[in-house]
Amino acid sequence: MFPGERMEIIFPPGREPVRLDRFLAEEGVLPSRAFGQRLIREGRVRVNGEKARASRRLLPRDRVTLEIPPPEPSHLVPEEIPLDVRFEDGDLVVVNKAPGMVVHPGAGVRTGTLVHALLHHCGSLSGAGDPMRPGVIHRLDKETSGLLIVAKNAEAHARLAAAMERREVERSYTAVVWGRMPDEGTIDAPIGRSDKDRKKMAVVHGGRRAISRFVTEERFRYASSVTVRLETGRTHQIRVHFSHKGHPVFGDGTYGGRRKALLGIAPEHRRSAAEGLRTIGRQALHARTLRFRHPRTGDGISVEAPPPEDMKNLLGFLREDLGA
Repeated sequence: MFPGERMEIIFPPGREPVRLDRFLAEEGVLPSRAFGQRLIREGRVRVNGEKARASRRLLPRDRVTLEIPPPEPSHLVPEEIPLDVRFEDGDLVVVNKAPGMVVHPGAGVRTGTLVHALLHHCGSLSGAGDPMRPGVIHRLDKETSGLLIVAKNAEAHARLAAAMERREVERSYTAVVWGRMPDEGTIDAPIGRSDKDRKKMAVVHGGRRAISRFVTEERFRYASSVTVRLETGRTHQIRVHFSHKGHPVFGDGTYGGRRKALLGIAPEHRRSAAEGLRTIGRQALHARTLRFRHPRTGDGISVEAPPPEDMKNLLGFLREDLGA
C-alpha cells in the first residue's frame, strides 16, 4: 500500500477472530503493528464504516477501510560511513552491521547511525512508518553485530514486515555463553519490561511469548559456543533468555555476563575467564544468517556473515585455553 492510497479489505470467512492491528501487520498492508496502531489512533482505519480500537477483534466479513497519510519528511542527513553490504537490489538491502553502531537515531544518538550510512549509500529508503527509522524492518542492539534487512520502498517494507510478523524470516545467531550447555534445547519464556529496572527486559508473567532454539557447537572450560534460531523477535531476546537460564551471553554487562558471571565460576577458571573478557568489549552475539522470500519476486534469499574479529579472537582464546 502506498501513501495517499485508500484500501478496503474484507476479513475472510472461516478465519479465527484476530486483533485489528495484528491483522493489518500480518496481511502485509502496513510496515508494522506500531504503524497500524498509530493510524488507528488517528482515525484512519475503520471497521464497517466506524472508527475502531487496535484491540478490536475482527470477525468474518468485517470490512476494514484504511487511508495512508503522506509520509512525514525525514530530516536525517546522509553520512558517508563504510558499510558491509551482503545483498542489494531495487527493493531492499541486507547489511552486516558492525558492533558499536546504532541502527537508527534515538535518545542521545543523532548522527553516525546505520540509517545515516544507508541513506548515503542508497539515496533513499522506504518512507513508510517512523521518519527516524526509514526502511528499518528489524533491529539489533548497538553492541550486537550482524545481518539486518532494510527496505527501499513502501511495498517491500510492508511485505517484509508482514513476513517477519508471520515468522517467515529465518534468523540465526552465533553466541558465546557462560557455562557448558546441553547439545540442544528450546527456551520458551515470556519477555516484558523488568519490574526492577524499566530500562531492562526480563522473563515476566504476562510478557509476550518468546521462543529461542539453540544447538551447541563447541564447549570450553567455562563457556559454550551456540547457534540460536529465533522464532520470535522480542527486545534483547537472546540476552534475556540465556541469562534467565543461568547462562548469560559472554561479555554482556547488562544481563550478568561480565563481572557477575566471572565471580560465579570455579576459582581455578577465573584468571583465564578474565583474560577472555579482555578480548571482547561487548556481548559475544552476532546475527549470522538470514533466510527469507524476496518481497516482490518470491525468490528465496539466503545471506550469511561470519562473526567479526573480536568474536573470532574470543573463540580462538577459548580453544587455546581448552587445549592448555
